[in-house]
Amino acid sequence: MRDDSPNSWEARADASSFYGFTDLPSVHERGAVVLTHGEGPYVVDVHGKRYLDANSGLWNMVAGFDHPGMAAAAKAQYDRFPGYHAFFGRMSDQTVMLSEKLIEVSPFESAKVFYTNSGSEANDTMVKMLWFLSGAEGQPQRRKILTRKNAYHGVTVAASSMTGKPYNSVFGLPLDGFIHLSCPHYWREGQEGETEAAFTRRMAAELEETIAREGADTIAAFFAEPVMGAGGVIPPSAGYFQAIQPILKKHGIPLIADEVICGFGRTGAVWGCQSYDFMPDAIISSKCLTAGYFPMGAVILGPDLCERLDRAVEEIEEFPHGFTASGHPVGCAIALKAIDVILKGDDRNPPLIENVRALTPRFESHMARLAEHPNIGEARGKGLMGALEAVRDKATRTPFDGDLSVSERIANTCTDHGLICRPLGQAIVLCPPFIMTEAQMDEMFEKLESALGKVFAQIT
Repeated sequence: MRDDSPNSWEARADASSFYGFTDLPSVHERGAVVLTHGEGPYVVDVHGKRYLDANSGLWNMVAGFDHPGMAAAAKAQYDRFPGYHAFFGRMSDQTVMLSEKLIEVSPFESAKVFYTNSGSEANDTMVKMLWFLSGAEGQPQRRKILTRKNAYHGVTVAASSMTGKPYNSVFGLPLDGFIHLSCPHYWREGQEGETEAAFTRRMAAELEETIAREGADTIAAFFAEPVMGAGGVIPPSAGYFQAIQPILKKHGIPLIADEVICGFGRTGAVWGCQSYDFMPDAIISSKCLTAGYFPMGAVILGPDLCERLDRAVEEIEEFPHGFTASGHPVGCAIALKAIDVILKGDDRNPPLIENVRALTPRFESHMARLAEHPNIGEARGKGLMGALEAVRDKATRTPFDGDLSVSERIANTCTDHGLICRPLGQAIVLCPPFIMTEAQMDEMFEKLESALGKVFAQIT
């Protein structure tokens, strides 16, 4: 519970902080959790309490909170060249090296990279690139962006408009021309008696109907997360991308893979698009790109978009867009180290992606066991990302009343038990660091199971 003494960390946080994406009733009752440092997959608060962070910070701290190699890479680059931009044809050697590395590990035969400070900015940048391209190619009407309900693409204005969450209505968003198709969540959105294959066909038919209604020549792109992350870890229905991509190709509509969460190992493959066997026209990357040790995003343009954008830029001599810190040399040095840690390992440790693959069966087994609880309607996920959906009635998939704040209660009870996890809707989301051991995985689920039992006993 919160400490309300005037000089407590909780009181100081309240007095000085304007909270984002925070359940204010919980913070007002319990106080903020103010942290001082991390130890592997654990974080430690100002009172010395340790928490196993099953959220990897915010999906991104996959190498843990005290990785010596990551910190050393940052320190070495700060000593060598502490900051620069990527404007006017000038950039650091680390920026060039990172671009080469990203192209090497991408699914593209050739590509180019544009840097931002976040995934939100990378999605906004991609939209501006598409709008710029439309105008340059004599199709200024081609501006509409297709995404899905429950998708999350960020918090900048265009990214918020792409995000298919109702809370953006408080900002008067989405902007005109941002169209949200159905969420491909078969368990929740499937009709009575509808098979998963029939559901996928219905999603494809909806896309075809939307394109016909809006006009293919007005649509700039379709953006999709391979697995919807902040929507509640929602994998697509079977065959979804294989059903929609031919439709997009037929109408000349690029498919942009938002890999901010899935990219660099979260699903067990380097890219989520590889886990679901589709080839996008561009990839949006962030989060695991630097293992959370630096704010950075990247737009990785596939060969077709590269060629078209190069031609378009030549007409006006520049692409008038960029960020002061994009391609930051320290961030690029950190990203190069993070990619090595995740995909290559080092002398002392194997690649973290191998640990993701090794731990996934154990993770899935625990999830399946908890799914047997009468108040868990669905366990879903891919690789080391999963969600448990709470329901009042399992047979009818009836959710709990909203005023019970069931997922917030579960998350708060987990915090009391020394576990950090994330409430999303009526689901509890787990996305643990890639450095987890089997014992830590078991600890995570033991604490979660205890919290579930306590909360469900109170409200059922």
